[in-house]
Amino acid sequence: MRLLLFGVTGGTGAQLLDQALGAGHQVTAVARDPARVPVTDPGTRLTVVPGDVLAPDGWRRAVPGHDAVVSCLGSTDRKHPTTVYSQGARNIVEAMRAAGVGRLLCLSSAGLEITPDVPLPQRLVTRFVVQRLYRHGYADMARMETFMASASAGDTAWTVVRPPMLTDGPLTGRYRTAENGHLDRPKSLSRADLAHYLLSGVGDARAHRAVVEVAY
Repeated sequence: MRLLLFGVTGGTGAQLLDQALGAGHQVTAVARDPARVPVTDPGTRLTVVPGDVLAPDGWRRAVPGHDAVVSCLGSTDRKHPTTVYSQGARNIVEAMRAAGVGRLLCLSSAGLEITPDVPLPQRLVTRFVVQRLYRHGYADMARMETFMASASAGDTAWTVVRPPMLTDGPLTGRYRTAENGHLDRPKSLSRADLAHYLLSGVGDARAHRAVVEVAY
C-alpha cells in the first residue's frame, strides 16, 4: 500500500512508521521537522514532506496517489486550547477528497467517554483528574469526532480510534476491539500494538465510518 502518515515523530507514530516500512509499504511522512523523523535508513520506500497539518498548502500536493491516510497527531499542551485534532482532521479530509483518497484513520481517546461498566474508582479518576487535566485536548477530540460523523466529511471511509492509557510495552498483536461500541473493562495498550491496529485497520471495512475502541 501507499500510506500517508501524520504524527510520525510521536510515540505511536514512530511505531507505525517502523511497522509500515517493515511490512514493505510505500510511506509518505508529513512532519514539521523532518530531521526528527525516526528512520536511520529510509531507503527508497519513505518520502518525508515538511509540513504542518494546520497549514495544508505545505503538504496538500503530496496526497494524490495514496491508498490511505493515518494520523497519529496529538497535542501535549495541557494549558492552552488546541485545534490540531479538529481542524487537522478537517484539513486532511478536504485534501483527501480533492485528491480522490478515501480511507482515513485518526486517533482520539477512550477517556473521552466514561461508560457505565467502568469501575467506580477508575470512573472517578477519569472524570475528576484525567478529563480535567486534558480538558483542552479532549474538547478538541470531541469536535473532531463530531466533524467526522457530519455531512462535511462526505463519503470519506474514516475510522476514529479510541485507545486507553498507552504504554511503551512490546508488540503482541493481541488486543480487543469494538466498532461503535464499548469494550468491557478496557485495560492499557502499548503504542506498538496501537500502531499494529492502525496498520491492519486500513483494510478493515468493518471499521469504515466507525469509532473503534482498542485495548487489552
